[in-house]
Amino acid sequence: MEWIENQRTTGTISSVDQGANSGGPRQPGKWDVRSLLSHSEVLAALGSGVLMLAAWLTSIWSEPLSVVLYIISYGIGGWVKAKEGIETLLKERDLDVNLLMIAAALGAASIGYWNEGAMLIFIFALSGALESYTMERSRKDISSLMELQPETALRIEGGEMVAVSISKLEIGDLILVKPGELIPADGTVYRGASAVNQSSITGESVPVDKAVGDDVFAGTLNGEGVLYIEVTKSAESTLFAKIVKLVEEAENEVPESQRFIKRFESIYARVVVAVTVIIIGLAPPVLGWDWDTTFYKAMVFLVVASPCALVSSIMPAMLSAISNRARKGVLFKGGAHVENMAKAAVVAFDKTGTLTLGTPVVTDFIAAEGWDRSELLRICASIEKVSKHPLALAVVRKAEEEKLQLREAENAQALTGWGMQAELDGDSWKIGKSDVLDDPACQQAPVGDDSVNSPAAADWLALRSRLEAEGKTVSVVLHNERVVGMLALQDAVRPQAAKAVRRLQQLGIQVAMLTGDRKATAEVIARQTGVDMVFSDLLPEDKVKHVKALREQYGHVVMVGDGVNDAPALATATVGIGMGGTGSETALEVADAVLMNDNIDEIAGTVRLARKAQRIVKQNMVFAIAVILTLIVANFLEGVALPLGVIGHEGSTILVILNGLRLLRSNA
Repeated sequence: MEWIENQRTTGTISSVDQGANSGGPRQPGKWDVRSLLSHSEVLAALGSGVLMLAAWLTSIWSEPLSVVLYIISYGIGGWVKAKEGIETLLKERDLDVNLLMIAAALGAASIGYWNEGAMLIFIFALSGALESYTMERSRKDISSLMELQPETALRIEGGEMVAVSISKLEIGDLILVKPGELIPADGTVYRGASAVNQSSITGESVPVDKAVGDDVFAGTLNGEGVLYIEVTKSAESTLFAKIVKLVEEAENEVPESQRFIKRFESIYARVVVAVTVIIIGLAPPVLGWDWDTTFYKAMVFLVVASPCALVSSIMPAMLSAISNRARKGVLFKGGAHVENMAKAAVVAFDKTGTLTLGTPVVTDFIAAEGWDRSELLRICASIEKVSKHPLALAVVRKAEEEKLQLREAENAQALTGWGMQAELDGDSWKIGKSDVLDDPACQQAPVGDDSVNSPAAADWLALRSRLEAEGKTVSVVLHNERVVGMLALQDAVRPQAAKAVRRLQQLGIQVAMLTGDRKATAEVIARQTGVDMVFSDLLPEDKVKHVKALREQYGHVVMVGDGVNDAPALATATVGIGMGGTGSETALEVADAVLMNDNIDEIAGTVRLARKAQRIVKQNMVFAIAVILTLIVANFLEGVALPLGVIGHEGSTILVILNGLRLLRSNA
């Protein structure tokens, strides 16, 4: 630490090598032509198209050479899809649309329609390549933050800076982060000040000022200041590492509707093949078609009846919704949870740390007659500063807010289950639970006229009753076993809590609060936030029972919580949402989605976006089915040219993908 002070006083900080860390964030590729043309599937599709055109031109003067070029075009454009189709057939014993398209192209070639077959391969390959590309781009919006993990950190060892792998960082290590660099580990600022861009973790668009004592996260970008950070979490335990794990889960989780479509696809593909065989076998004798006409119409049917657009109706929309929410600091573990979020009828909140900040604050401090309020608060804070109890920390913060100079207390010690005691100037002081007021032997000094928010003539018991009725936790101050003061503390409601509840109610959603706190406290918070239902005095198993009851009564329930005691309820709910900033590891493990910036106001927007995604999926499915039926009917009534059938089929596929990608830009 002495080395740090020397660096600060000598001004040599700025001379530190700027290249020791991994530098700024690696930005994901842009949506530009260069990025598109570097995609291997796109290149193969374009190569197929060029060869198709060359083969068509060559057919004018050399039929054999034209056929060779067509064969090469088929091979280049159809290789990827044929490989996927064969793997599905061999491994899963199923047919898919890839094999149907390849079969149709080869069928067209077998009756001399080389150009039509090549065009089918080209358009199908190009459509598949564009689908793969757009899906990858939407995934990168979710997972590009995985590229923001620095590889090395500058650790201070024995007065020197040493570049080490982040995997070697240990809790308690001191690291240096220079301006413009990524923070390599979760920690606390030990020296320095800077504005840190936390958008990759919390979704906040504005950099957050960080000073001594503030927490910082791995993967966030330091601004213009130099920060010395004490590491508080190992590399595998950082918030960043948890996000990476969530992203991996999100990309593997498939919605129920998508699983249904995949099952439907295999059955549907068999039906299409069977109908195609029936057409080839029965049309000539029954309808009087010649062989070429029959086979051609069968190949067109094979193309237009394939469910490509139907299969693509869901995942692009779901991935786009996940990507959209990730930029707002809401991280889903998979598309299935977006689908379930759209059905939410009730949102149930835990109270402490969710609707409230989970940090108690002193709301009332009353001194007995003859005692100076500021001096009494200073004494209380001087005693409480040696304790780490949340209520003690609240008293110290109150004194610091009022700029009171704390003293050194003697023989300070905790009284287990009650409070604190210490000595000052030879006098005995105690601060703790107000149950001592119920002891008849307790000596009580009168409440002074300068008391805050209390009638001048009220006695301590009446004052305690009033404060507790307001949902506050009451403590007393004893001087030589005589009550000389009373303080009330209360968990502060999140600034956005009432707005978040109101926005959910505007969507027709019932809002409930589940808490282990006593009824009086719960009802006060309920009045401040406007929730519809309050359930108090709950143990973890009680929360589970209430979530089950709400599901039975209303249907789908979203549970929002942050603590270990909320984990069972999160697992029981249709969708469990954990608080990413302050939540416990257990809650984050169990949750289906995480609020990375703890902003519960984003829940309403997430429900709205999920409902929009559901509408888009329905639109896509109706449109895809309508196009398939229209092309099938047109093929048998009027006749459809194979290239037009391909364009109609693949065009509908691209349109449903683009419709789903609209959610990337949605401001729900």
